[in-house]
Amino acid sequence: MSIEMRQQLQAVMQVKVTPKQIAANYILQMSSVELQEAIAEELEENPALEMQELSACPICGSPVSGNYCTECMPSKNQGEEGASGVSTDDLPGDGATRLREEADEFDPIARAEADFTLEDHLTWNLHALLPTRLHPVADHVIGALDSNGFLTETDEEIAAGTGLEVADVEQVLAAMQGLEPIGIGSRSITESLLAQIDYLATEGGAEIPVHAVEVVKEHLADLGERRFREVAAAVGATQREVVAVWEFVKGNLNPYPTAAFTAAISGDSSRTLIRPDVLIRDIDGELTVEVVESRRFSLQVAPIYSSLSSTLRSADTTEDEKQHVRQYVGRAKFFIDNINRRRATIQRIAEALVDRQHDYLLHGVQHLVQLTRAEVGELIGMHESTVSRATAEKYVMIPSGEVVPFSHFFTASLGVKDQIKRMIEAEDVGHPLSDQEIADALAGDGIALARRTVAKYRDELQILPARLRHR
Repeated sequence: MSIEMRQQLQAVMQVKVTPKQIAANYILQMSSVELQEAIAEELEENPALEMQELSACPICGSPVSGNYCTECMPSKNQGEEGASGVSTDDLPGDGATRLREEADEFDPIARAEADFTLEDHLTWNLHALLPTRLHPVADHVIGALDSNGFLTETDEEIAAGTGLEVADVEQVLAAMQGLEPIGIGSRSITESLLAQIDYLATEGGAEIPVHAVEVVKEHLADLGERRFREVAAAVGATQREVVAVWEFVKGNLNPYPTAAFTAAISGDSSRTLIRPDVLIRDIDGELTVEVVESRRFSLQVAPIYSSLSSTLRSADTTEDEKQHVRQYVGRAKFFIDNINRRRATIQRIAEALVDRQHDYLLHGVQHLVQLTRAEVGELIGMHESTVSRATAEKYVMIPSGEVVPFSHFFTASLGVKDQIKRMIEAEDVGHPLSDQEIADALAGDGIALARRTVAKYRDELQILPARLRHR
């Protein structure tokens, strides 16, 4: 027996993940906050990388050279006036800069990102509305608000604390009552709700249900406990009219004025701030997509390192210097490339979602169609896992102004849940719909759902079962 050893070449195909792909996927799956942290860390560690400071007009988005935008604020051609017709000479400091800052108020991204506290909002507005001598009173009143926006001191106590008259305090409170959130500075839930009803009736043009003011003012506790029959007898109304008041209060009023500004997190009074990664806007009936991080930063290789790269072959450059430049310039280009890949990937995915979920974006959640990440990946030539990484922990501002997670586009049940919610809200007070009755009604609309699925969706909507509703 003989043993023969031979070498033979054989072609074998293998899929290998390169370090560059690993780094690109790592950056792709980052949230916006994590990305900013990674950029800050890279800027600190890599001297060849720098943040490019490009001034852009917040109105038209054009690059700004100098103190004004030549596209929409041609001050030299319009008597030193901006696009708004306001003379920049009449504004303190840098007039054009001031105009650009004011334009941010109309920029949906700036509004979504602005870390503008309720205290900032009230201080700015009250100082603008009131004479300077009343500013200390305004500051005192703002400081006397509790976490719900209720005033914790009497007019007399505020006057004593500021050394002014009660009439001055009343003037400040009158100015505050005209500010949003409506009801701020009230001293109770009832007072807050009544202020909101008055505002909706006089400014909002809303139709206020009969007996709404009387019910909220005198029988709010019973209304909250859904004692509709007792409230109806007390105010001389029908039970249906009281239910209409209850529906109005639940759908249009907020008992706590600061709810729009603050959110409790684990007992902490600090608020969350959700920054959209993508902005989808409806411009004259056409939906446009913008990846927001393109506004937040622009990275480049530092000019000094670019110059050094071109002189690496010089005899005056040592080997250590060459290695240093190559290492950091290469690292900077590698990082910038991954950031740009991330941005392009999110852009392509968002554009595909706009194409498939066009009706949802324009007409609401009832028009959401069933869509999977694999289908989106197939549309744009990417793997499902790439789409999943690119959309994880990221948010989109849709044309309605609402900021939603990317996952909304892939959750077809949202439309069904919304339909279940509306059915329950419209149900007869005397006959709450059971889960089976809801399932049968949905089947009549061509939506096949089992009773247990209806119960699951109802629980996720935090709606009580029929036996516990309207008791």
